[in-house]
Amino acid sequence: MIPESSENPQKTLKRSLGFNALLATGVCSMVGASIHVVPFMIQKNVPGIGNQVIISFLLAAIPCLLAALSYASLSTAMPEAGGSFRYVSKGLSPFAGFIASFSQWFGLSIVIGVVAFIIPDFAADFFINAGAPDVAEVLVNSSWRPWISLAILWTFAGLNLSGGSTYSNVLIPMMWLMIGSGAIVIVAGIFLDANDFLAAYQLKEGRLPPEAEAIPYNPLQIIFGATVLFSSYIGFDTIAQAGGEAKEPHKNLPRAMVLAVVCVGLFYILFTAAVYKMVPWRFMAYEVQHKNITAPGLLAYLLPPSLTLAVLAGATIALLNDLPGMILSVSRLLFAWASDGIFPRFLSTIHSKTLVPSNSIVASTMVASIGVLGSHFAGNFFLGIDIMVVAMMFNFLIITITLFRLEHKPDLLIRITFLKNSLIRKVVTTAGMVSLMIFLSIQIGKDLTGSQREWYFRGTLVWLLVMLVGSIIYWLRKRNSSQP
Repeated sequence: MIPESSENPQKTLKRSLGFNALLATGVCSMVGASIHVVPFMIQKNVPGIGNQVIISFLLAAIPCLLAALSYASLSTAMPEAGGSFRYVSKGLSPFAGFIASFSQWFGLSIVIGVVAFIIPDFAADFFINAGAPDVAEVLVNSSWRPWISLAILWTFAGLNLSGGSTYSNVLIPMMWLMIGSGAIVIVAGIFLDANDFLAAYQLKEGRLPPEAEAIPYNPLQIIFGATVLFSSYIGFDTIAQAGGEAKEPHKNLPRAMVLAVVCVGLFYILFTAAVYKMVPWRFMAYEVQHKNITAPGLLAYLLPPSLTLAVLAGATIALLNDLPGMILSVSRLLFAWASDGIFPRFLSTIHSKTLVPSNSIVASTMVASIGVLGSHFAGNFFLGIDIMVVAMMFNFLIITITLFRLEHKPDLLIRITFLKNSLIRKVVTTAGMVSLMIFLSIQIGKDLTGSQREWYFRGTLVWLLVMLVGSIIYWLRKRNSSQP
């Protein structure tokens, strides 16, 4: 932790993040595992989805876009650090604001650790294709892997501790490198197809690629897939949490949120469609039964070595890009709670030079470290994603309810500069509430009726436990603050 003597609790957060930095925060928080892993590992998590992943992506975008519009509107009234917590606390109730954001904070913190845990897989693929298998072996070695993942995680915590300018200067170029590598895949999908893959695989392996046994088509799998892919769009929320550090927040916050969801959604669809055009989905369904698969690993059979290395490097960068924005997001929530006295005040301390909430960054990264260790011992990174999906669906639902009921808060309503029309707000929030309740019900039902035996491998039950812990923390702090 940064020495206390170098910090000054009277300092305030610096508005150092311009539109490009805010957009990069959202984009980089969404594009990573969400594009290089989840759309293909979904063949294991949702068996039978086949080649209908694009439809699931489109369905998943609907509630997320509606939630993003609600976030964008509320951000213009309350452009503060810990965005979602502030929105709900002021617009609905302090308890609802804390409990929704607490489960969100926990879910995202765990997923930060999950992302850090799978980065060595991507780096190992890169070194294997670069002719350095010994390096790859060290990266995925069971004894070294958690320590490497933790080192990566804390390196990006250090980036957050260095301040807004350094954060922006690193994140924006990394975003463009990530998009450039993804563009290679999209262009390749124009010229190559499954026949090319079959020929390339047979040439390299001396046999046709194995395929999973056919599973009867079930249209419900498309909906189940959409609840999994829902997690791919939630990165725009990180923009809201940075509200206290945004330049021209009334203009930049809503623009960055909506543009991030639309642009990333289009990027997902083009990228995923290209991969499924080139690689037979039944081969993916077979491979996921034996190992974790990634888009670059699948395309290594097809692309020239130089392009394969470029895509692998870009994929590793994409995973790394997930970390800075998500660390920013969870630390600002913790900072906001501490500022309101819900958590210990020392967590609201702002570093005197970098003007960031240093103690909150360190504390949140410590929780994310649990996600690394949990992924290592559980051996299933989808558990962390399931926890986060339930938490974020609930949080987005509360956000849409808050905007729907803002008519009862005229002091806040008058500040809104995005979705000012009452009828449009009602349509957006009503559609958002309905779609999110449907998605949340499906996700919970799917999780509780799954085949896992131990309760702690069910994301919904872990989420409920977190909600209970959060409620206890809130009421204990409230009772203590009310005592003379």
